[in-house]
Amino acid sequence: MLLVIDVGNTNTVLGVFARADAGGNADGTPRYERLLANWRVATVRRSTVDEYGVLFRNLFSMAGLEAKGIHGIVISSVVPPLDPVLRQVCERYFNLKPLYVEPGVKTGMPVQYDNPAEVGADRIVNGVAAYEKYGGPCVIVDFGTATTFDCVSAKGEYLGGVICPGIGISADALFERTARLPRVEIRKPARVIGTNTVGSLQSGLYYGYIGLIDGILERLLGELGAETQVIATGGFGTMIGIGSKYIRHVDDFLTLEGLRIIWERNESGRKEAGASKAGKRAGK
Repeated sequence: MLLVIDVGNTNTVLGVFARADAGGNADGTPRYERLLANWRVATVRRSTVDEYGVLFRNLFSMAGLEAKGIHGIVISSVVPPLDPVLRQVCERYFNLKPLYVEPGVKTGMPVQYDNPAEVGADRIVNGVAAYEKYGGPCVIVDFGTATTFDCVSAKGEYLGGVICPGIGISADALFERTARLPRVEIRKPARVIGTNTVGSLQSGLYYGYIGLIDGILERLLGELGAETQVIATGGFGTMIGIGSKYIRHVDDFLTLEGLRIIWERNESGRKEAGASKAGKRAGK
């Protein structure tokens, strides 16, 4: 089995993929195709190696999975302080060294950003998965702590995108800076015109955010072309996606799929490197 981990600022998403029952990739590396289990947990920066280890083991136990069945781990992270902690978790509780999505890792996607090192790992992972599944050009809208728009060309190049405040932190800012407005659940209201404070707030948050999303997408499609595929993912992907006039696909597991794809591409590279070294030793 393959364990994939996406560490975000607010939540960490984990998934376990099963190895294909028969066959593999063309290069002989294992192919993972079925998502057995997935979890979304809070990202806690102060948790220790053992606290994360116990959490992971408990999640596995509830799903009827065993840690010893994991043969590989791949991680994308936008929280650098947690990287050494999770590295130790993988080594101590799974006896494996994780593959981190970082500069130098084979993704198969050229990055056209001015400074490629500035691009969050999750954004590249989403781009890889979207291009593999839906083709290009495409735009991925990821509804996380920040909402990101990532653009991929018809040739599979990561072009760049847009970053704006997520709907959750936008709502938090409103509630924290107003004395008489209550904190409300973010959801689609029954109608646009609110007849009470809660309804008015929900309408403003929901339809206001859809206006932001569609306004940015309209401009992006003007640059990329009307045939561009638009895919939503992330915590609010479904709720906002159904209200947008440009989002055509909602893919809750896009990031997990991207991590799986990148793992398989790097396994191929490691296998070739190992075969090359073995050949050199045999030739001595």
